[in-house]
Amino acid sequence: MWLFFCFIWLTLTAPAWAQSQPPAARNLLTLEEAVSTALRDNRQVKNAALEVSKSEHMLAAVRTRRWPSFDVIVGENWLLNPPENFNALGGAPGVLPIPIPITSATNLVSNRQPTALMTGLMAQPLSQQYRIGLNISMHDVMRDIAREQLRAKRQSVASEVKRLYYGILQTQSSLESVEETIRFLRELNRLSSRYLKEKTVLKSELLEAQARLAQEEQQQIVLHNQLATQKQQLNDLMGRNILTEFRVNPVPEATAQENDLDGARARALQQRPEVQESRLKVRQAEYDRWIKQSEYIPDISFIASYARTVNLSPVPENLGFAGFLMTWEPFDWGRKRHELASKTQTVAQTKNMSRETESQVLIDVDSKFRNLQASRGQLKASRAVQQAAREKLKETMDAFKNEAALIKDVLQAQTHLAQADSEYQKSLSGFWTAKAEFEKATGEEK
Repeated sequence: MWLFFCFIWLTLTAPAWAQSQPPAARNLLTLEEAVSTALRDNRQVKNAALEVSKSEHMLAAVRTRRWPSFDVIVGENWLLNPPENFNALGGAPGVLPIPIPITSATNLVSNRQPTALMTGLMAQPLSQQYRIGLNISMHDVMRDIAREQLRAKRQSVASEVKRLYYGILQTQSSLESVEETIRFLRELNRLSSRYLKEKTVLKSELLEAQARLAQEEQQQIVLHNQLATQKQQLNDLMGRNILTEFRVNPVPEATAQENDLDGARARALQQRPEVQESRLKVRQAEYDRWIKQSEYIPDISFIASYARTVNLSPVPENLGFAGFLMTWEPFDWGRKRHELASKTQTVAQTKNMSRETESQVLIDVDSKFRNLQASRGQLKASRAVQQAAREKLKETMDAFKNEAALIKDVLQAQTHLAQADSEYQKSLSGFWTAKAEFEKATGEEK
């Protein structure tokens, strides 16, 4: 029986447990979660990761050049006019030239029947191993470049997520300020309507208060629409359904890293993908020059071949050969020398570009650091002005309730607060933008 009562109790209390956590808490999206989701599901990041996979396949393909190559050649033909008493120096692709002596008056092919030659060739590169090794190293660098491009895309997506997340925070702050103003103006309109009946407030003053309330309510609609658009953009950037509902969580305005310029410079040189990519391109250019230089080495390969003939009497049906094959171009009229000189100048260009990239990165970090410090100071000042204007409005409103101030004084104080709110929102937007740009300048992904 007690089991039955326990079951009934669990059934009745289960809905209460399910509702114990408010929907807003379940839909909370932190900045770290937004960045992690975007880096995992963003489509552009996935495409960049596929480029890395493609470069790894290309590297694996180049490595196979070290091993022997196998070729099979099959030829079938008809001799239109078989000559009599044929005697020639024969040969076939992949088969060393051999003399075929025919002393008797006979035909090489007795009639016009089909003939065939099947040849199998194996070639093992020997002296080319050095050049193949350089190609492998260069493709390895190209793979690393693709990885740095993936890191650049990840950092770009993370920066965009932060920018949208900070934008949502700023819009929510503006919305909260407008909602507070609406509550104040509704209370002011209520009091003004009562005072109008008592003939202590003019009708024009009441109409002005009502007009301001209508303007703020319209601004509330605009901010709601803007917030919905920003959330859809963030959902799309995160690679999920754009209609997914969520709310954001405030983030700290300052961290210790944002006050350390030397540390920011060091992190940027270590983490910025364009710096690493420029250094890798120097190595790529050097490997390209060494590959061109290796063309002075003759190509020597060990080859083995087997050939079988059909209806080519008196040529033997089975022929096997093994030996070495060398290919060398002793005279090129200076072509290799000029091409090598061009590769050398390319190396010098990439080194200059690498140093230029490092300088530009440091300039970018310093500039974003100064912008962040200035925007933080501006935010602090505008927040102080806003708090003073809000307190002034509260005092004036209290005096108006006690009939110690006129409605025009209240409206004037509300105008000053609206201006202070506007300046604060501009400063807040500038601060969040500067924060996102500084984090991107230092190469932060999360």
